[in-house]
Amino acid sequence: MDLAALPPRRKRTLYRAQHRGMKEADIFIGAFAVDRLETMTDDQHDRFEALLEEHDADIMDWIMGRAEPPVAYRTDVMDMLRTFKLHP
Repeated sequence: MDLAALPPRRKRTLYRAQHRGMKEADIFIGAFAVDRLETMTDDQHDRFEALLEEHDADIMDWIMGRAEPPVAYRTDVMDMLRTFKLHP
């Protein structure tokens, strides 16, 4: 990802995704953002930003399938997160 080419709003989203507060969320959601943020549509970016407003533990439970996300978060972005694989 070319950080210099990212628009300011996407840079802020990347920062928020990488600095969640819960280490596991920092790693997973941050890696997802690095991998996908640049190619997200504006609508997907909006949905991702909205998701980042939620608590880390809830987001991770939804991603890992330990809990069902609220209807508002049952989107293509949640599907992308659920199928995302961290690269070793």
